[in-house]
Amino acid sequence: MADEALEQEEQQELYEHHHIIVDRGQEMLRIDKYLQMHLQGISRTKIQAATKAECVRVNGKPSKANYRVKPLDEISILLPEPPHEFELVPEPVDFKIAYEDDDVIVVDKHPGLVVHPGVGNWTGTLVNGLLYYFQNNQNAQSAQNTPTPYLVHRIDKDTSGLLLVAKNEEAQAFLAKQFFEHTIERKYNALVWGDFDKDSGTIEGNLGRSPQDRKVMCVYPHEEGVPEEEQKGKHAVTHWRVLERFGYVTLVECVLETGRTHQIRAHMRHIGHPLFSDVAYGGDAIVKGTTFTKYRQFVENCFAVCPRQALHARVLGFEHPTTKQHMHFESPIPDDMQQCIDRWRNYGRSN
Repeated sequence: MADEALEQEEQQELYEHHHIIVDRGQEMLRIDKYLQMHLQGISRTKIQAATKAECVRVNGKPSKANYRVKPLDEISILLPEPPHEFELVPEPVDFKIAYEDDDVIVVDKHPGLVVHPGVGNWTGTLVNGLLYYFQNNQNAQSAQNTPTPYLVHRIDKDTSGLLLVAKNEEAQAFLAKQFFEHTIERKYNALVWGDFDKDSGTIEGNLGRSPQDRKVMCVYPHEEGVPEEEQKGKHAVTHWRVLERFGYVTLVECVLETGRTHQIRAHMRHIGHPLFSDVAYGGDAIVKGTTFTKYRQFVENCFAVCPRQALHARVLGFEHPTTKQHMHFESPIPDDMQQCIDRWRNYGRSN
């Protein structure tokens, strides 16, 4: 039960990547019908939406909707958001909308809000709130029908910032393809322990569950030449640069090339710079600094001001599924994290 909860918690990649080689004796059959027969629980409309977004490929090329499969065809499919095994219930939930149209909604998430129902968090999530908002707000409804929230990524419960949600299956498939191909623009601000000897760098290492503590992710070496399915963990790349130095802590910008669970938190701990106030990854202790009582009290006051990992999804950019225009959004750092940054800035000036 615990492992089930972990798998549902804070997953940032909400797509399934399938690879099928058609049997030698397979009769010619329309590809959407063939895939519906071979992918359990997937609707034909979802398959058609994925095909329209060029997320279904046959022998390496995007498939047409009317293509008929042939023996030994190699089919790869990118299907966003696996089917739910439970009913989603609309509930009034407080959240901030940064942008909305008929195809997408961009939410500026506050810390503490769980994105999606799962074991331990069946109610009060952002998805519950979006369902309620769509059903009770005429401005949120398109000309055709009341939309449904379709996730294409998630951010951790205690991480704040921008989250992109599709309002129909076609938009979801189009956006999921961008996440899968790493063309989405995502920039995070993080306050981390310690100072850096460089102004920028890249962290590269596979991420997988820790064998000692399944609630956290560990970094494993990426083995060149070894197939991805045989690797320990999943390939992950984080680029970082220093924004401001405060001596004992540093404000950095992190750019995600991949989007693994707890990626920034695990990668930063791996290089010796856990996020400030991050309980799961050791950032809730005094990692750098003196043993003086005055300093310890200052740090504890900062923990009290920002009692969660100091991580904010500040920038989000993507190609719009309908207009094909580039959309760019920025979110200001929320008050709790900004107060913490200001305290460290003032502390550095006075010491």
